[in-house]
Amino acid sequence: MLPYRECSTTCAPTSCPNVATSPVLVLGIDGRSGAGKSTLAAELATQLRRHREVALFHLEDIYPGWDGLKAGTEDYVDQVLTPLARGDAAAWKSWDWNTNSFGPTSTLDSAPVIIIEGVGAGCAAARELLDVLIYVQVPDATRKQRALERDGEIFAAHWEQWAEQENLYLSADPVPEHADITVDNRADGSAPTHVLRALLTLPAAQVVMAAERAEAAALAPEHRCLTAAPDAAALFAALYPEEQHAVLLESSNLSFADPRARNRYSIMAAATTDACAVYEHRAGSGVLRTGSATARTSAGFFSWLASAWDTGATLPGAPSLPFLPGWLGYLGYELKRETGGSNNPAAASDAQPPDAALIRPAQVVIIDHHSDTVHLLASPESDTTAFFARVSTLLEQLGACLPPALPVSLAPQFSVRDHRESYLAKVLAAKEQIWLGNSYEVCLTTSLHAAAVPCTPWDNYLLLRERNPAPFAHYLRFGDLAVASTSPERFLSVGTEGWLRAEPIKGTRPRGQTAQEDAALIHELETSPKDRAENIMIVDLLRNDLSHFAQPGTLSVPRLCAIESYATVHQMVSTIDAKLRPGAPRAEAIAAAFPAGSMTGAPKVSTMAILDSLEDGQARGLYSGSVGYFSATGAADLSVVIRTLVMLRNKHAETWDLSLGVGGAITADSDPQEEWDEVRTKAFGVLSALGSVFPGE
Repeated sequence: MLPYRECSTTCAPTSCPNVATSPVLVLGIDGRSGAGKSTLAAELATQLRRHREVALFHLEDIYPGWDGLKAGTEDYVDQVLTPLARGDAAAWKSWDWNTNSFGPTSTLDSAPVIIIEGVGAGCAAARELLDVLIYVQVPDATRKQRALERDGEIFAAHWEQWAEQENLYLSADPVPEHADITVDNRADGSAPTHVLRALLTLPAAQVVMAAERAEAAALAPEHRCLTAAPDAAALFAALYPEEQHAVLLESSNLSFADPRARNRYSIMAAATTDACAVYEHRAGSGVLRTGSATARTSAGFFSWLASAWDTGATLPGAPSLPFLPGWLGYLGYELKRETGGSNNPAAASDAQPPDAALIRPAQVVIIDHHSDTVHLLASPESDTTAFFARVSTLLEQLGACLPPALPVSLAPQFSVRDHRESYLAKVLAAKEQIWLGNSYEVCLTTSLHAAAVPCTPWDNYLLLRERNPAPFAHYLRFGDLAVASTSPERFLSVGTEGWLRAEPIKGTRPRGQTAQEDAALIHELETSPKDRAENIMIVDLLRNDLSHFAQPGTLSVPRLCAIESYATVHQMVSTIDAKLRPGAPRAEAIAAAFPAGSMTGAPKVSTMAILDSLEDGQARGLYSGSVGYFSATGAADLSVVIRTLVMLRNKHAETWDLSLGVGGAITADSDPQEEWDEVRTKAFGVLSALGSVFPGE
């Protein structure tokens, strides 16, 4: 339903009896008898009443007897839900279960929040009037036991009769499939909290539940600062050896000087308790799991992010940390469907990873490598004492030890999606599109694959970080997906005060074998007209992306075509800064720049269409997307997913399927063979770390 009702009557807005002057949130709670709907509704109403009035209706007041499920559901929609949803009082004949007859007329005034509870609350006729449908479920044996304990012998005599009506109702109307939130009710008192937490992330509840959102954002985590200088990977491995959903964002090139301070912090967390949440987005719809509640939304990813990303948190008395518990994870390239690109059917396959996946942890570890301190952050909902004690003990045990050095013995055999001749032909096709005026620059990619590799994803990450350190290294675990990356490139950062920064990379050379050869390669890169043209075109693209939400006069390019050196490559990097307009939506500002222009080309939208054709409709998946965090302070920092090994569990053989995306920017003066050589150069860092070589070498 719409949050505000419109009225066709001509009258003053303040006196019109048909206009709701404030938004209304209508919640339906459905489920079989004994699932715990009544208790959930009552406890949820108690929590929501802290900030506004709540109207609560139980369908058992309107069922006309033990055979009255169908008739009662119809009456509920007409006599109760319809008037309440439009802001009017409802009136109905109550059923007296003692006399088995209708009693007096009952009434219920509308309210900012309306909760309807009972079997049939989410029927097809009701769903168009509900903002959120909640379905509660428990095992059948448990349901019957709970129902009879609650209602005693009266219900026992009619259990089978009523259960058959529920069967008919749900066989004709698959209500659970339409639920926005599903609750596996443990009957331990946790369900209302879990449902409320899920509601706060749904766009439909944002306006009415603004007070709860503000309250949650203001609830500062407990903080402890310890003096220690642990290796981030060693601490992560000790803290989260088996967790299914864990994230490490690491500055792994601490030996490289970085005047831009990108090496300062490493952040790690996992979804380990009911106070955490895991969100996955696939093909235009999202699933969030928090405790016993699972929420589903058809909102676009960035719309969901805007509703789920709290941006006003502070940590009084603590240093300015980069992250307060918000969201961490990845945004895959196929989210381009929401930012002007086309929908790629290949990305919707269950064989592909979700388009995006994030965790909202209750406990976070941040290592400040500049001050040799470790900051522990924990939600009051979690066991803070046990968490602080565990990390303190691990820090004492680990000291400053590094993970064990691993021998390069894996050497998986990769194949490449495009062989040399095929890639060269695609480079020529991209140049033709440029000559035709359809693009200025086309960031063409291909991918390498190795199937059924007997390996350990964490060991693969350790190999990569040891041999190819980078300021935006990361390791992700999301169930059957693992990601190991040594990315050098920032996609976009958002400061707490609203400053935006993009740092695109365009232009790559390998490291030389000698200091003289290395210096010559740097000189070649920094004086290359082609590489400078590539870089400057992407700078112009990103200036445009950032300008959509920037304050006039704040857009600047403090660094243009600078050279940065890493363990295996030299890169040409620029920096674009701008400040968000006051009140500008941060999630939408990120969407305006996504995907990274350095991975598409310019103009972005038309070039993405060209890439869809040149890349044969293959999904890039995580590659070319972003990894990072969305802090509860409103800050964000996202890297570009390059130099990244994506690993999917091969369930049949308990092995892993590996993929590595690589590519380069094509311009009007690109030489096809040089572009192929650049692909091989970019693949070298990851392949050499694994002991592998480029296919055909």
